[in-house]
Amino acid sequence: MPRKVIISKRASVKLDRLLTYLEEEWSEKVRNQFIEKLNRAIRIIKKNPDSFEGSKLFKGLNRCVVTKQTSLFYKFDKGNIYIISFF
Repeated sequence: MPRKVIISKRASVKLDRLLTYLEEEWSEKVRNQFIEKLNRAIRIIKKNPDSFEGSKLFKGLNRCVVTKQTSLFYKFDKGNIYIISFF
């Protein structure tokens, strides 16, 4: 059964800010490259959600490094992946 990805309001706001920053300060190409890396990370999480380590910073969450500068924090159950925040 494919898992559904649910993005929290907080994560959505942070992602919007990050994408705006990347496009304004760097370029649309850099923003699109980040989106590709993020989509790749989410595909991995959907297939095997416990493949990333538990967060030392936030108990109960897993941490996936998307780029050197950006990690996403998530939790999961049988049917869903919950993206909680980006840092």
